Amino acid sequence: MKIIVDENIPYGKEAFGTLGDVQTAHGRKITPDMLQGADALIVRSITKVNEALLADTLVRFVGTCTIGEDHIDKAYLAANNIAFTSAPGCNANSVGEYIIAALLVLAERYGLRLDEMSLGIVGAGNVGSKVYKKATALSMTCVLNDPPLADATGDPIYRPVDEILECDVVTLHTPLERGGKYPTWHLGDKEFIRWLKPSAILINSSRGAVVDNFALEEALRTEDIRAAVLDVWENEPTPNTELLRLTDIATPHIAGYSFDGKVNGTTQVYEALCAFLGGEPTWTPQEVLPPPPVPELLVNPDEADPLTGAVLSVYDIMTDDMGMREILELPRENHAAHFDGLRKNYPVRREFFNTTVRLSRPDETLAQRLAGIGFSVAE
Repeated sequence: MKIIVDENIPYGKEAFGTLGDVQTAHGRKITPDMLQGADALIVRSITKVNEALLADTLVRFVGTCTIGEDHIDKAYLAANNIAFTSAPGCNANSVGEYIIAALLVLAERYGLRLDEMSLGIVGAGNVGSKVYKKATALSMTCVLNDPPLADATGDPIYRPVDEILECDVVTLHTPLERGGKYPTWHLGDKEFIRWLKPSAILINSSRGAVVDNFALEEALRTEDIRAAVLDVWENEPTPNTELLRLTDIATPHIAGYSFDGKVNGTTQVYEALCAFLGGEPTWTPQEVLPPPPVPELLVNPDEADPLTGAVLSVYDIMTDDMGMREILELPRENHAAHFDGLRKNYPVRREFFNTTVRLSRPDETLAQRLAGIGFSVAE
């Protein structure tokens, strides 16, 4: 069988090559002509999979190695008996670590104490629940908002949006839905932002259009809120550069780009295709994963901010911010290539659990917080 695979999917050739002939391509350059004779299509979030792409092809299986599905016309796939799978939760931990890194950087920048702050989490699925667990480990007061889960479960842990708007930090973790009972397109609109506290921080790592970018730009320009962290943008890969200038942390849709998360996505879709074909998986990533860049870390509890130091030693989010801001020095016609280049050439970033932390002296509180956000902590 012939399988078209996005070239940015790690181990795509190795995994899917056990099932057939693999041809890789840039995700934005996959065309109907390329799909002639193909049986399966494996993508990430930048490929729009719809009738225009698939009509008059023989593709019978589509997989996206991402948790988001808004780039897939699932109704068209179902109507045409094309099997579909995604990779729910594959990079949830990666996004959770991104949020923690952003919170620690901003706490240091503004002289804030996270253990005295509240965090409003909109969307309590795979990603939001990870953020909740990690932020709770840092003694933040977390408020969850998830209308679909609230209606499905009746659990009072899910609070109304009014309580979210009162929080010191609001972070968004919803899918992008333009219609239905729970639309999220421009959920963070002018009215939503207007009701945030002037000292509030807004974080979006879900989908760019969950926040009205122009409304956020205006709020930051007039200092109606303290700060914003954006990993996702409307009109990617050509983000609003004025908004970019005003954000405290700006990154090119890489919150979920840990190597572990991306490989999880490959594995989940590979196993789904094996099941579709009626076979057993023969490939696993365990033997080919690279060693972590920081396998061990000695942390001194007497340093000024040992927790932030440990996190930035493993994942320095400001390196991603610096790369993103290089767009501001480029002519507009080069913005898209730079944005996509940052993603394509993203360095290997291993998740915290790959690093064993040793404390130079016992500190139970610090050890618990390090373990709570995902590090392996030596006894």
